[in-house]
Amino acid sequence: MNVIRQRLEKVLSEMDRTLEQPMDVAAFADIAAYSRFHFQRLFSAFLGTSVSEYRRLLLFKRAGHQLAFRLETSVTEIAYDAGYENLESFTRAFKRIFGQSPTEFRSAPDWAIWHQTYLSLTELKEQIMPAEKFDLDSVRIVEFPVTDVASLEHRGAQVDLPDTVQKFISWRKAHGMPPSKSATFNILYDDPKETDPAEFRFDICCAVSDEVTENDFGVVSKSIPEGRCAVIRHVGSLDFAEGKIRALYRDWLPQSGEEPRDFPLFVQRLTFFPDVLEHEAETDIYLPLC
Repeated sequence: MNVIRQRLEKVLSEMDRTLEQPMDVAAFADIAAYSRFHFQRLFSAFLGTSVSEYRRLLLFKRAGHQLAFRLETSVTEIAYDAGYENLESFTRAFKRIFGQSPTEFRSAPDWAIWHQTYLSLTELKEQIMPAEKFDLDSVRIVEFPVTDVASLEHRGAQVDLPDTVQKFISWRKAHGMPPSKSATFNILYDDPKETDPAEFRFDICCAVSDEVTENDFGVVSKSIPEGRCAVIRHVGSLDFAEGKIRALYRDWLPQSGEEPRDFPLFVQRLTFFPDVLEHEAETDIYLPLC
């Protein structure tokens, strides 16, 4: 069983890496060291979907983020990036999975259906692809400077977080503060696996130099305080950062002799999906220390 999982892990990593290239099932089967027939059977048995459908879901995940968060990119261009030669075919395929056309999704995305579509795949992928090995020596201690931020507070189920992200992006655009000009932070108050969904708290922030004026978006002024922090780089989706965060608390903190400060864990988003492939997105995780 472990051998099969290890082989599928290599395949999933290769599928992430080659998302921009034409799909080559034979090459994936070679990586798994199985005949094409047995590989396809094993893949669907473990992932619950076919190789082609899984790859389609990867492409649609990027397309959905582009539709919701990159309004400057046309639907036609998004369709082409997803491997479709015409908008009609893309629209039919997208609506079959998500119950909305790409245009409808862009206007008012149904994140509940989106969450249902990807949750089980994310959980299975997390089981097959173990968390990146935690290297204690990769943790750095830095002096983090006081950073004033514009913050939009998300309170409630994690499934609704994309709506809050969309609202914050709209505020940033209205004020000319893209990530290239203003560093992006998230403040992680709660462990989503240990918190009642209705009580989940998560702040979406960007660095600012002036006080945030009253606005219809609900964005307010906050500050990330100065102080010592343990920091570690995470590469990939934040869906898979929890293992690294737990290791930071479980493995690094006890042996370091350090004590956590009374401020929540926070992250700085350095590169973003869908601007880069999801497995290439970079995030620095900060643990405030006394």
